[in-house]
Amino acid sequence: MLAEIGETSNPINASAIVMDARNSDVLAMANWPPVNLDDLSDASSEDLLNTGTSYTYEPGSTFKAITVASALETGTVTPTSTFTLAPSIQVYDRTIEESHPRGTVTLDVGDILAQSSNVGAVTIGLEMGGQKFSRWIDRFGFGQQTGIDFPGEEQGIVLPYSDWSGSTIGNVPIGQGLAVTPIQMVQAYGALANGGVLRPPRLIEKIDGQEVPEAKGHRIIKPEVAAEVRDMLKGVLAPGGTASEVSVPGYTLAGKTGTAQVATEDGYSDTKYVASFVGVAPADDPAIVVSIMVNQPQGAHTGGEVAAPGFGELASFTLPYLGVPTDQ
Repeated sequence: MLAEIGETSNPINASAIVMDARNSDVLAMANWPPVNLDDLSDASSEDLLNTGTSYTYEPGSTFKAITVASALETGTVTPTSTFTLAPSIQVYDRTIEESHPRGTVTLDVGDILAQSSNVGAVTIGLEMGGQKFSRWIDRFGFGQQTGIDFPGEEQGIVLPYSDWSGSTIGNVPIGQGLAVTPIQMVQAYGALANGGVLRPPRLIEKIDGQEVPEAKGHRIIKPEVAAEVRDMLKGVLAPGGTASEVSVPGYTLAGKTGTAQVATEDGYSDTKYVASFVGVAPADDPAIVVSIMVNQPQGAHTGGEVAAPGFGELASFTLPYLGVPTDQ
């Protein structure tokens, strides 16, 4: 699957991770471009990095699920909260617009996720407030290593609230102005999948026949909030959602697309993007969490076009392989 994405999109690099949602065991982790481990003479130091744990990127709209989960847990919104949203929103010196032009609309929180509304996510972030949201970003594990047993793990880049500017609350709710690793996104969505417990991913099951204990983790959101967010994320793969063409017969899927402009010295690029998708399946009783990150694909560049179909492929293979019963 990742090789197909690499050959089709020719990105700088790409990562795919599959984690068991029930115990946070990493079932698969792959990078692109591949490296010949039998001959490393031509490999650079960057070639040898594990993209899933060592590459940092702006998550874009995949982060909106974290924004919504934080707002639900703090009581800032409920699943039925609705917002009348103008085509753009001004936050200090920054004007945030949608990815596609539209008129004024009224959307509930689930619609904001399904349609990936930037204006809606920023509106929710403003309702929550920067200081409170900053604490929730920390609670979800961003800006910290997950602790996975793999050398060279990066911690991402998250500004402390004391360094936020006025417009930061216009960036962060839509996944800009912070950097994450693919494994951090898997860990965070793992909490949405398992009922609200943030648990470090486990890479090694046994050493010399001795079981490596599963990390117990700690609760960060209530089970009902985790279920509410997953229910909303079903809409991303339903008609009208940003990944509506992805499906796996017999299973209900949930997840979020991301299409993040790459930050450059001159601001955000209009030609370079990171396409990503983070999803869980089955949606109501998750068995797997999947992350796909594609850095600067050529041609098609959105998360829905480039990354989401790979989630469908991985889910269609992994769920029957694990013996997960169908839910439809």
